[in-house]
Amino acid sequence: MAELKAFDAAATHGSMSAAARKLGLQQPTISLHIRQLEQRFGVELFFRRGRRVELTPFGASLREITRRIFRAEEEAMDLLLSAQNLYHGHLKLCAVGPYNVTPMIKAFSKRWPRVRISVELGDSREVIESVLDYRCDVGVVVHRVNDPRIHSLGFRRQDLIVFAPANHPLAGRQGLSPSDLEGQDFVFREVGSTTRKAFEEFLERNDVRVRCALEMGSREAVREAVAQELGLGVVSDAAYVADARLVQLEIDTQGLSTHAHVICLEERVTAPLVHEFLQVSEELRACREDKAA
Repeated sequence: MAELKAFDAAATHGSMSAAARKLGLQQPTISLHIRQLEQRFGVELFFRRGRRVELTPFGASLREITRRIFRAEEEAMDLLLSAQNLYHGHLKLCAVGPYNVTPMIKAFSKRWPRVRISVELGDSREVIESVLDYRCDVGVVVHRVNDPRIHSLGFRRQDLIVFAPANHPLAGRQGLSPSDLEGQDFVFREVGSTTRKAFEEFLERNDVRVRCALEMGSREAVREAVAQELGLGVVSDAAYVADARLVQLEIDTQGLSTHAHVICLEERVTAPLVHEFLQVSEELRACREDKAA
């Protein structure tokens, strides 16, 4: 088991030295464990790239198994601790942005204050991969994930808004239609962004062509670029932050929206901390729906 732990840590952290720090061992010990595995079974687990290591196809297959093994070990400890009715442990979250996940964290932490929470931010592809790879327990994305391995819980609908610099010619105009966006410069998120994809589909349905003047890697960067008059922007209503330099355009977007979902592996729905986080998310969704009714 020590050899498999060394392998899994090296695969997770991408180097022998990082694996040694994670496990509290010396680097030569990690290297020896992995070399013994390779020699005993006649396999190659890693390609060595200087100080970094990269999984071979066989190593990637093995890691899918070791991730399940050691995550199950963590869940067993979480379950034993939960028997005291005082949850402990570490819940690892990943999300496409902070706006939906932070209310969930607030409600969860109020109920289970002893649970340590960490959050990674990335695009939808990165969030889904982190959940599938057992690197994160729960993810928050802005679309339903159609994968039989993934459990997907709808959380909230998010209407998309178009915003502009306060001095833009379209600012302040009433009753704008999609055709008024023809030929406008836009600041978009990177290709693969769910918000961008939904908006581009909306433009195509309305036979409207715009110019991608700039791509930025975060919502905050898009907002600042628009404030600097580099183009128009698109964002969900949940992520829009009021700014004197910006104005929302009063445009008929015909119900254009995305839908935030909470995801986890189907096989881990009943894992103690995952189950509790899903329950908190469901309660927040129900409360939001009651207020909207």
